[in-house]
Order: sequence, then C-alpha cells, then structure tokens
Amino acid sequence: MESIDQLERGTDLGTALAAYDRMAPVPVAQLRGWWRGAEIPTGHPLGGALTAYGWWGKWFAGPEDAHPLVFRTQGGRRYEVDPGRLPLAVGLQVPPLLRGRMTAKAFRVVSPALRTRRPRGRLRMLEHRGVVTASLVYDHQPIVDSFRGVDADTLVGVMDLRGMPPYLFTLRRTSDIVESSTIL
Repeated sequence: MESIDQLERGTDLGTALAAYDRMAPVPVAQLRGWWRGAEIPTGHPLGGALTAYGWWGKWFAGPEDAHPLVFRTQGGRRYEVDPGRLPLAVGLQVPPLLRGRMTAKAFRVVSPALRTRRPRGRLRMLEHRGVVTASLVYDHQPIVDSFRGVDADTLVGVMDLRGMPPYLFTLRRTSDIVESSTIL
C-alpha cells in the first residue's frame, strides 16, 4: 500500500481511492481533537485551493461540535470558517479561479467576515464506498467528509460533493494546546 507521504506527494485518483478503500473504518469517538490537514493531489479541479488560502485542518470537539474548516493567520493563529458563507457554487463554475494568487489574497482580506465560533458540522457513522465509518456532515453545504484510519493519529478523508470527483486529504492528530481558536 502507498504510504501517506507518497499519497501527499500526489497520485492519480484511482490509486488514491484504492489506498483509501484498504484502510480501516474509524469510530466517531476517535476523531475528537485537533487535526492538521494536507491535500492529496490527484488533479482534482479544486486541488491546491485550500492550501493557498491557509487551510490548517479540522477540529472535532464532539459529535455535535465539528469544525470543518480551520485556517491559520500568517502569524500562525487558528480560526474557524463557516463553510456556509463560502461562495462554493461560484467557485465550482470556474475552479482555476479558486487557485489564483489574487483569489487567495482576497480570501485573507474577507476572512474576518467568514469566521465563526460555532460548530458547522456533525459527526455521524455513515456508509461510504461500502463501509460504515465516521463522517463529517456539513451543516450548510452539500458536503460529507468520510474518514478511514491509517493509525490512531492519522486519517485519510474523502470529501463527497455532488457533481465533483472525490477530493482526498490527510489528517494528522496534533497535541497542540489551543486556548482560544477563533480570532474575531
């Protein structure tokens, strides 16, 4: 099986999904905590956009308290973004625009208006690709992220969004202590 490091260097979608399918399902309880994210480059139309905007990862405080999008400031502080405030429909019409340098700069300028302290997703056990595993259901976007485990501290996620190919990413548990995650 491909290592996580190999996947994060990039591969084709079929190889990435085959690796994901061989991984073990995870229970919701395993997801509690802070997770540092990284894209698995597969040629996805949205590939590179989250990284360009400063995506840091995800935070799961509990089954009803999931924070799907955690970003970091240039100074390194973390903050949560409300996915419902993102103009996803517009971005999906012109995916290359999402990866542009100017769009990333614009995101940093408007990010204070996108921030939230409230959870914007829930964790549930759902069937994905024939296996029941922990999944993140976004509150205000038609997105479900389903997770499989490499080990107790490393996950691979697949973002499922109607009309788009699967978007894959890794999450690594971090022991960073965060006293105040959101900067408003």
